[in-house]
Amino acid sequence: MMLHELVVAAARRTPDALAVQDVTDALTYRELDELADRYAAALVHAGVRAGDRVVIWTAKSVATVALMQGCLRVGAIYVPVSAANPPARVERVAAGCAPALRVTDATGMDRLSQDENEHGDENDAEHGDGAARWRELTALAEGAAGLLPPPPHQGSPDDPASVLYTSGSTGEPKGVCLSHANALAFVRWACAELAVEPTDRLANHAEFNFDLSVFDLYAAFHAGASVHLISSEAAYAPEQLVRLIRDRELTIWYSVPSVVALMITRGGLLDGPAPTLRCCVVAGEPVSVEHVRRLRAAWPAVRLFNWYGPTETNVCSSYEIGALDSIPDRVIPIGHAACGDALTLEPTSDGSVGELVVSGPTVMLGYWGEAPQVGPYATGDLVRRNDRGELEYVGRRDHMVKVRGHRVDVAEVESALVELDAVAEAVVVTTGQGLAARLHAVCVVRPGAKAPTLLEVKRRGARRLPPYMLPDAVHVVGELPRTANGKYDRPSLAKRIERGELG
Repeated sequence: MMLHELVVAAARRTPDALAVQDVTDALTYRELDELADRYAAALVHAGVRAGDRVVIWTAKSVATVALMQGCLRVGAIYVPVSAANPPARVERVAAGCAPALRVTDATGMDRLSQDENEHGDENDAEHGDGAARWRELTALAEGAAGLLPPPPHQGSPDDPASVLYTSGSTGEPKGVCLSHANALAFVRWACAELAVEPTDRLANHAEFNFDLSVFDLYAAFHAGASVHLISSEAAYAPEQLVRLIRDRELTIWYSVPSVVALMITRGGLLDGPAPTLRCCVVAGEPVSVEHVRRLRAAWPAVRLFNWYGPTETNVCSSYEIGALDSIPDRVIPIGHAACGDALTLEPTSDGSVGELVVSGPTVMLGYWGEAPQVGPYATGDLVRRNDRGELEYVGRRDHMVKVRGHRVDVAEVESALVELDAVAEAVVVTTGQGLAARLHAVCVVRPGAKAPTLLEVKRRGARRLPPYMLPDAVHVVGELPRTANGKYDRPSLAKRIERGELG
């Protein structure tokens, strides 16, 4: 079984059932199947072949979903990039995966034009080629005569399906390469665990380059259910999100905990009658015990889950939250192994916690352009077992942090900061968790230079970083503190910021 065969099968079973809906458009399974075929034909006409990468830098839409399906049908590998990413970061993603085609929409075209007007036209040829190809694809997919769908690609479930770019420790984005089999191992488990049915209506809150979207799309397609795309503009507007849940009568919600917290505290999620949700799942960052208690008290019949897993493994552990009186006082566990994966703890020096190591069917093929992943994957996450044998997340062993559900390697932010003429050294630290998480840039200014303002840092950083990676505050120091072995002393900086000692 391949990922794109899920839509083909659903179109045969229930062709007139709703498959995917965005803000303005909706497609039945028959319509999605036909549009995916037309995009497949257009891709072949554009020269895309099996194994090629296609970078898709667009807003979320039903057409984008059909294009991703079209890529899979010709054996190509889709590389989704959020529309919020600046052109410079899209270029770095493209440099990393060498795509046969880059696709953008009207929003991306506007971003490219603005970028070229502000920063010169050194990349005009590359930008123009990608934009022209999108117009061609759209025209062809909308019904140009003479194009027939290509024969189904005869691939293997172990073939790459997508490359999801995350923040990288080298300062460059890293492409997590996932196979059809990787995704399907998770999707089949998740559909069984949540008992997803054709009548379900799933929310898609995450961007397509975020691994949470794998569930939203492919669990819906596996079950013949419908998936409802939430625009980037509405993604952090709590009242709109709550209204969407009620208006679309959604039955399954999946997002980072901070978004659920936002809906509780500012969107009125728990006010009035309970929505139609029967499952609410969170993942991507630690979840607040307080908010879990409030959810359980208000929704005694809704199934609540805390899922865990880095992009490199998707979900590899799961914890179902029980009755109100069974909710832990201190921390919500990440539970037990899921999706057929095996979890082991590699002991650390003090023995109180261990680094979580994952082996099994959801472990990625590897990072694009690097050696294949062989054997278990060491997550870099520190966990411990509680007295019930459940895993609890403790933190990271490196400099990877989570900010409002997004994985951020501070090295990538730091590399952008030192590109500023005034900055000699820079360290990025975080304070707070969930909605309160903040990125702080601590800078040493070059002699005679004027310290950069937060506005300048955000404006320059936006050329190469997505919005969630831009610092929330800038602090200037004469010298960065270091540990005994010469490394930056990040914990001491974070403590000084929390105490208000850095301006």
